Amino acid sequence: MGFVVLLIVGGSTLAALVANKHAKRANEDARCAWERHQVLCAQSAEIARYHAMDARSFERAIAFLCERDGCHQVSVVGGAGDLGADVVATAPDGRRIVIQCKRYGPTTKVGSPDLQRFGGTCYSVHGAQVAAVVTTSVFTQPAAQYGSQHGIRLIDQAALAAWATRTGPAPWML
Repeated sequence: MGFVVLLIVGGSTLAALVANKHAKRANEDARCAWERHQVLCAQSAEIARYHAMDARSFERAIAFLCERDGCHQVSVVGGAGDLGADVVATAPDGRRIVIQCKRYGPTTKVGSPDLQRFGGTCYSVHGAQVAAVVTTSVFTQPAAQYGSQHGIRLIDQAALAAWATRTGPAPWML
């Protein structure tokens, strides 16, 4: 008789432990979902802020991110005759960074011709050790292929939002 009572009590305790474990997991899942939602909201707001800027302000914003993340000798050099370089900097590890900024609307993609123009000058003219194109939009597949083949780091709107909100790496960290 004592064995049966122990089994019933033990079974109830086990059921309570399993239910508690499931409740804790559900709470953890809900907390993680809320945190992901908060990050996505912050990233969406960040991209909207960049879309509201003019091209020169966007270049300055990218320069600010470089400085914030430890670069020095950061310069905004974009404008007429920039030969594709909008921001140049020295990474924390000493490498020369050359960035082309493309503040495009959400329906305009950065294409292969944009990458080809930048690719033709980033290394030979500007001496890049890290070359990157940063956009508020996305890249076409041919642009992505060109970037991959020529060692140009592509930072699309999602990667930019992650970099800006410190939830993703800076271009020189990729």
